[in-house]
Amino acid sequence: MKHVRVRITARGRAGDIHPMYGVMTEASFVERATAIQWNYTGDALGILHYVVGDADALERAMQEIPEVVGYDMERIDERSCYVYVRDATTDSLQEMFSPISSGGIIVVPPIEYESDGTVVFSMFGTDDEVQDAIEGVSVPVDVTIEAVGGLAGTTTAIEAHLTNRQRRVVETAVELGYYDIPRTASQEDIAAKLDCAPSTIAEHLRKAESRILRAQFS
Repeated sequence: MKHVRVRITARGRAGDIHPMYGVMTEASFVERATAIQWNYTGDALGILHYVVGDADALERAMQEIPEVVGYDMERIDERSCYVYVRDATTDSLQEMFSPISSGGIIVVPPIEYESDGTVVFSMFGTDDEVQDAIEGVSVPVDVTIEAVGGLAGTTTAIEAHLTNRQRRVVETAVELGYYDIPRTASQEDIAAKLDCAPSTIAEHLRKAESRILRAQFS
C-alpha cells in the first residue's frame, strides 16, 4: 500500500475545468480555501469547504454559476465561513475526478487549494491503483507526486494526534499569519483572538508542534 501527496496544477484553466474550481483558486476575494469533505457520483459533486475571504463576494459568485445547483453557507466570523456546494459536474471535471475516485483508491482529506490553480491532496491505495489513477487524469493539467509514504503521514492522521484545543490554537495561528514568512502575527495576537494568556498559547503551540513533528518523522 502507498500514500502519495499529489499536486495538480491547472495552468490557468481552473475555471474552464469547473467554474467553482476557478473561484476557489483564482478569485481575488478568496484568500484561502480547503475542501474538508466531498462526495462524487460522476454527474454531481457535493463538497464542503472552509474558506477565508469575503463571504459576501463568494456567495454572489456562486449565485451566478449555473453549475452550482445548491449551496449552504455558515459564517464563522467576519473573514471565514464553511460552505457546502452541490455542483453539476462538467466533462473536464469528470476527466480529472473519475480516475482518483475509482477502484480502491482513497482520497484523504483535506484538499488544499492554492492561488495558482493548484490543488494538493493525499491518496492511499495499492501501488498499481495509485499509478493507474495518476496516469488516468486525461484533462490537460500537470500532476506531480510530492511525497510517498505510509498512511501515518497523511494530514488527517497527523491531526488526530492533537487535542481539540491544540487544533484550535494552531488553526488560529495559521489564520492570523503566525507561520507566514515573514511572521505577521505574534503569540499575543493569537491569545487576544482566543481570549487567553500568551503563556497558554505558547504551551499549546509547543505541544502541538511536537506532536505534529513526531507523527510526521517518527
